[in-house]
Amino acid sequence: MNQTESPSPLVVDCDSCLVRCPAVCADCVVSVLLGPPSGEVTFDDEERAALDALAETGLVPPLRLVMGVDEPRTHRDAS
Repeated sequence: MNQTESPSPLVVDCDSCLVRCPAVCADCVVSVLLGPPSGEVTFDDEERAALDALAETGLVPPLRLVMGVDEPRTHRDAS
């Protein structure tokens, strides 16, 4: 990214997370820091870097968000 581009925020929508369940959510940084969210949570690049640094040192769990793809890939026969 160059200096003129604005950073794209990370939007966390827990309702769309593919691994959403009490066991995984309890070990996700969003739930640990904010409690179970009631909608989307947005982190900018600086916040993402701070969360990554905290997770790398073991102070908070990492973000466990798993998002699906918008459109499934088409299977192509290799023959």
